[in-house]
Amino acid sequence: MKLFDEKIDPDRNLLPKDGIVNYYGIIFDSNEATDYLNFLLDEIQWEQDELFMFGRKIITRRKVAWYGDRPFKYSYSQSLKTALSWKEELLNLKNRVEEVCGERFNSCLLNLYHSGMEGMGWHSDDEKELKPKGAIASLSFGATRRFVFKHKESKEKVELQLEPGSLVLMRGSVQTYWSHSLPVSKKVISPRVNLTFRTIA
Repeated sequence: MKLFDEKIDPDRNLLPKDGIVNYYGIIFDSNEATDYLNFLLDEIQWEQDELFMFGRKIITRRKVAWYGDRPFKYSYSQSLKTALSWKEELLNLKNRVEEVCGERFNSCLLNLYHSGMEGMGWHSDDEKELKPKGAIASLSFGATRRFVFKHKESKEKVELQLEPGSLVLMRGSVQTYWSHSLPVSKKVISPRVNLTFRTIA
């Protein structure tokens, strides 16, 4: 599939070591991206995320949803989720992502950030249910947001600006050696939806 931005090299590894991150740029045009954002905001079965930190339950403003081939169980931060059945539009998104990056996925975790005041702290997607060293594809719609990788030992950082309709692929040892975050930004006032396509082992 031809990418919309000819300057982007999806084969280039953005990380200096210990894993592979490929940025494919925008894979949906602006009309498609707007249509999918509206669908995701209106039709996804969103719920507030519940996390356990420092011995107490925290309910986030950010909302989440979990879909998959089967009712997979998925746990993080002592919170257990059961995958819902795919919606047709989500399968269309999954098929496009798989076509572009050449990987296959059986589930998707979605996050809804209502504005730049909602973000995600440093973490790795290394939960026990996931396929070891399996690829994770991150697809963005809505507001452009800054996305940062940080090496767990050297503290080196790699930053991206994730535009609506853009795709990032994380492979290999990324989750072992790197953390990533979505920093808070007061300048961003519109919502962003992120879909991370994953493989449950």
